[in-house]
Amino acid sequence: MGNDIDVHLGKRLRRRRRLLGLTQQQLAGTVGVRFQQIQKYECGANRISASRLWQLSEALEVPVGYFYDGLSDADRRELGEHAGEGGEMFARKETLDLIRAYYQLGERPRRRLLDLAKSLNGESDAA
Repeated sequence: MGNDIDVHLGKRLRRRRRLLGLTQQQLAGTVGVRFQQIQKYECGANRISASRLWQLSEALEVPVGYFYDGLSDADRRELGEHAGEGGEMFARKETLDLIRAYYQLGERPRRRLLDLAKSLNGESDAA
């Protein structure tokens, strides 16, 4: 199970880094490692120590618990199945670009955009 947890933490690390628009090099410089080490963390090849996880959480402006979010759900669904529900979707650059653009809008335009997206998908206005 240790390797599955390492992979899960690495995916969460990559997702947050990309969401903030940081390169592996930039994050590595912030926590005092080489970018290759960040690569190894992100793919689960290397375990992230408790102290390094703390540094990463500080650099990425999230609580340490962020990295473990969804782990119990993933555990119940054998990790692989849960990832198919959207974990990979958030790893796509276009998704992150869309999220960044969405949050740069004011509240009213965001609501209108959300309503438009729902209408294109055929959902009712049950929000």
